[in-house]
Amino acid sequence: MRPALLATLALLALMAQAPDAVRYVDVALDAGLRDIFYCGGERTKNYIIETLGSGVAFIDYDNDGNLDIFAVNGSRLEGFPKGQEPTNHLYRNEGHGVFKDVTREAGLLRSGWGQGVCAGDFDNDGFTDLFVTYWGQDVLYRNTGKGSFEDVTEAAGLAGKEVRWGTGCAFVDYNRDGKLDLFVANYVQFDQKNTPTPNMPGACQWKNMPVMCGPRGLKGGVNRLWRNDSTPGHLKFTDVSEASKVTAPGERYSLSVTTLDYDHDGWPDLYAAVDSQASILYHNNHDGTFTDTGVEAGVAYSEDGREQAGMGTSAADYDGDGLLDLAKTNFIDDTPNVYRNNGDGSFTEMTGPAGLGSVTRFLGWGVAFVDYDNDGWPDLFLVNGHVYPEAKDAGFKQRRLLFRNRAGRRFEDVSLTSGEGVSAEWSGRGLAAGDYDNDGDVDLLIMNMNDRPSLLRNEGGNRNRFLNVRLVGTKSNRSAIGARVKVTAAGRTQVNEVRSGSSFMSQSDLRLHFGLGQAPAVDRLEIEWPSGARETVTGVAANAFITIVEGKGLSRRK
Repeated sequence: MRPALLATLALLALMAQAPDAVRYVDVALDAGLRDIFYCGGERTKNYIIETLGSGVAFIDYDNDGNLDIFAVNGSRLEGFPKGQEPTNHLYRNEGHGVFKDVTREAGLLRSGWGQGVCAGDFDNDGFTDLFVTYWGQDVLYRNTGKGSFEDVTEAAGLAGKEVRWGTGCAFVDYNRDGKLDLFVANYVQFDQKNTPTPNMPGACQWKNMPVMCGPRGLKGGVNRLWRNDSTPGHLKFTDVSEASKVTAPGERYSLSVTTLDYDHDGWPDLYAAVDSQASILYHNNHDGTFTDTGVEAGVAYSEDGREQAGMGTSAADYDGDGLLDLAKTNFIDDTPNVYRNNGDGSFTEMTGPAGLGSVTRFLGWGVAFVDYDNDGWPDLFLVNGHVYPEAKDAGFKQRRLLFRNRAGRRFEDVSLTSGEGVSAEWSGRGLAAGDYDNDGDVDLLIMNMNDRPSLLRNEGGNRNRFLNVRLVGTKSNRSAIGARVKVTAAGRTQVNEVRSGSSFMSQSDLRLHFGLGQAPAVDRLEIEWPSGARETVTGVAANAFITIVEGKGLSRRK
């Protein structure tokens, strides 16, 4: 049989399922997610602090194999009656599609202007820890392994007197010493007393309408990097922001951050979405420092050189060439960005050719590459919602967007045929992806402003086959953050990395999900560990959840 025919048959096998056969259904209420998550006023926003909303996380905090949910709560300027302040929430996955609120017993009751969340096992004890950002003081929670968390912010050296507006964050082993370090994006040096409101003379304008001010005209935040210098029995993070040169870009309105080794040199890099300024691509120099290569790489501005209001970020190999590409959401009257990795340290913006050039009516936040139909090609999901409740033309509440990847050539908008979970209108913000019901397809968790979250169950994606991969580091960090996995099945190869953070101030499942189409097995699975070790597993049957321990190979399959 000729090679061209073989390739065609393999492609048809992988793309076996029709796109409209897969639907997302919002099951949040049935699952027990009824709490309201606040962020400022509902009818108007006087200050920029009221606009960002907050993030969500899929994590398995109790190591029972089921994804639990952590959701960050905010506040409002007028406050709440004593004892009624909203708090963050931890929901334990009880199985059978039901979650139980265990916030109090887990020690996570905290109120304030919560923003983002990222996860990783920073002390390598086998239990996933949390970092939560705030306008005020960020918080590091250590998972005790007994169903609870303890606030170790001060003990770790992360506490400070300075008020910062932390947004996106990511655990990353930037120096490859086997311990997770911490990158924190900061947005605005917000001063309520000196910021105009819409009802003041000289108020800021948007389309001839008085609105809250910012971020332009306000002082930007400065990003921070904390090196994990902990030793057995002694927890310590050291501020290396200046020494590592992550502060070199200066004051920026940074929002979200994605970790990825974009040049495949074995060292993790960082991409930060920046609002109303150039976005930042931190290239890891292998010596403890970073250089912003965003402009040279082509991911700082739009294709025509404009500053954009970057919100969320995601990374994946959407075109199947073995290189990690980028996506970024932006403000309304602009498109999202799709950047194709050229393999030489640069990217080409493919937004128009990829089929997203007309998406200008939405204000984007959370974004994730997810293979929702398990055909082996990463699709693109975007969460939207306006910042001005007064906006009438575009609407404060907006529907989500789902673009099906057509074999790496372009994306097809299937938003209106993929269920009410996609087409319903909300003012969405954070987004996390993961298979919470372990049925073999990717579900979605969305934070909605001044409302309950949405839990979108994937119905139909598992008609195609899959492989779910959990990695456990030994020489590498225990969470295996930064590990690169290459899966070959039915003649096609897919690549992805384990990452902390990403999307919009949110955390997706640390396990990697690979859609396999109708391939019966994975022929070859290759791992590049952060330690530099390489490992190969062959002949893994499809429709399985597997665990691979560094240096020990396949340790568990179910």
